[in-house]
Amino acid sequence: MKLGQKAMEALRAEITGELKAGDDLVVAGDIALSGTALITEKEKETLKSYFSEGFLWDAQRSPSLYGAYDAEVLLGDRENLTCEQMNGRKRACAEKSSVWEAARNMGADALYVLGTGGVLAGLWKMAEAGETGIQADLRKIPVRQETIEICERFDLNPYRLFSEGALLIGTQNGAELELFCRQKGIPAAVIGKAVKGNDRLLYSGENCRYLERPAEDELTKFSWGSSWKNKGLLPGKDKNQKSHK
Repeated sequence: MKLGQKAMEALRAEITGELKAGDDLVVAGDIALSGTALITEKEKETLKSYFSEGFLWDAQRSPSLYGAYDAEVLLGDRENLTCEQMNGRKRACAEKSSVWEAARNMGADALYVLGTGGVLAGLWKMAEAGETGIQADLRKIPVRQETIEICERFDLNPYRLFSEGALLIGTQNGAELELFCRQKGIPAAVIGKAVKGNDRLLYSGENCRYLERPAEDELTKFSWGSSWKNKGLLPGKDKNQKSHK
């Protein structure tokens, strides 16, 4: 089902530029850093039974350590701001980063600041706004081991987890941008391409599936995660979600 005119205009306003067929898809910064930090903060007593203090310290500080820009400064005030205010602050922080500047200088066609709904929401939004298809390899997306292990502990999908700190970029110069990030010590990878048509395909080894409309952020599965419900997302299909108490 195609978006209406107003919904499409709102979606395109979230993205700087427009994705074009043939663009490389680059993720700069590890995904799900802010979600990992919040879960560590809120569920620390539970997590201390499984992980060391050093592991949890690293997980909680990850937005400032492993992102494309420092997202840790955004976490404290989030619950006191509207979605529009939060998006404005998030974008302002990202636009000051060296990665954003380098991507623009390299002629990037589209830049999106990942957030609620994780990298899967970002991929869908960028493809929908650009009216392109995509082919992306989930195994190439940069993600911290701390995130993987914490998500496994709570049965969460890291690709749908709150991802402030990471950027999704559509550019003809993906390898060059990836190299720039790595030279700056920032995790980054070319994870796929934008293609002609409407097919949006996700690969993981020999498995392939279609990218669906954004679902609720994984943080909404927690009893304290209601403030992330539907923030910045179009309605998803996942209605039967468990709640962690």
